Amino acid sequence: MIRFENDYAEGAHPQILQRLVATNEEQSPGYGMDEHSEKARAYIKKAIAAEQADIHFLVGGTQTNTTVIASILRPHQGVIAASTGHIAVHETGAIEATGHKVLTLPSDDGKLTAAQVKACYDAHWLDSTHEHMVQPGLVNISHPTENGTTYSKAELTALREVCRDCDLPLFIDGARLGYGLVAQDSDLSLADMAQLCDVFYIGGTKMGALFGEAVIIVNPAYQKDFRYMIKQRGGLLAKGRLLGIQFETLFEDTLYMDISHHAVDMAMMIRQAFLDKGFAMRYDSKTNQQFPILPNHLLPTLEVKYSFSIWEAYDDTHTVVRFCTSWATTKENVDRLIDDIYRLI
Repeated sequence: MIRFENDYAEGAHPQILQRLVATNEEQSPGYGMDEHSEKARAYIKKAIAAEQADIHFLVGGTQTNTTVIASILRPHQGVIAASTGHIAVHETGAIEATGHKVLTLPSDDGKLTAAQVKACYDAHWLDSTHEHMVQPGLVNISHPTENGTTYSKAELTALREVCRDCDLPLFIDGARLGYGLVAQDSDLSLADMAQLCDVFYIGGTKMGALFGEAVIIVNPAYQKDFRYMIKQRGGLLAKGRLLGIQFETLFEDTLYMDISHHAVDMAMMIRQAFLDKGFAMRYDSKTNQQFPILPNHLLPTLEVKYSFSIWEAYDDTHTVVRFCTSWATTKENVDRLIDDIYRLI
C-alpha cells in the first residue's frame, strides 16, 4: 500500500534523525533552555527578519492552537475562523474546552476575507444587546488552508489592516506553512508572515520533523508570561531540546524550504495527471494537498494500491478525495500513481 492520505505518515527527515542520535548523550538544561533551542530561535529570527520576535517550541498543532488562543482572549471573547477552519472542525472542541467559542464564518475555499471579518465585528458592536453575546476577540486563519488554498500578499495585507482597525489580533496557523510559501502562485515569504500578523507558527510535524511546532509571537503585547501558559496547558516539554534540535536542523540551512519544494513538486505531478485525465479539482490548491473529484465507481480501483482521504461528497455519483505528499514522497511512487490514474476508465 502506497500512502497519500497525509503528510505525517513517515517518521522524520534523515538529517533530523541523525542530529538526534548525534546529540543523544549530551547533557543540557530542560524545558527549551538548551543551546540547540537557542540556536533554532536565532535561525528562525533570521529567516523571518524579526529579531524582536518571541519564539517557543510546542509538540503539536492542537496544543499550539489552544495555548495561543487561550493566552490572548479574555473570558468573554471568542475567535473568528472559517467554517472549514482546523480549530472549528478538526480539534474536537479543544478551543471551546478552554472556555472560548469559535465564531465561524462561511467559506467554501477555506479562506476568510477582510470584508467578512469587518462585517462580523460590526454586527457584534451594532447589536444593542452585544454584551449578551460572545465578543469577537481574535482572528485565526490557516496558510495554507485545510483545503490547500493560499492567501496572496494583498489578501493577507487587507486582512491585517482590518484586524488592526478593529483591534483584533491575527493568529496564523502555519502547520503546513512551507508548502504554502513555495506554492506556484505564492507571493509571500517568511518575513512577510512576521510583518502581517501578531502571532503565527511554523509547523514541523507535517514538515519533516518527528513532532513540533515553532510559535512566533511578533507582537510584544502577547509575549509576556507565555511560558506560564505553555506550562499550564501541559506543553512545556521537559526534554525541550528534542524540539530545539529538530528546528535547528530545519533552519540552519535550506532544509525546511527544500522539503517544501519537494512535496509540492510531487503534488503538482499528481495534480496534472488528474487534470490530463479530465478530472476536475474541487479546490485550486497549488500546495502539497490535491483534491480531485472522482466518480464513485473508480474509488475501489485506486484503493487497491493507494490510501488517500475521502474529503467530502460532491454529488450522488462523485466524491472529493485528497492526495497528500510529504518530504518522503518518492518520484517512483508518484510515477506509479500517475500510471494508474491514466489507466482509469
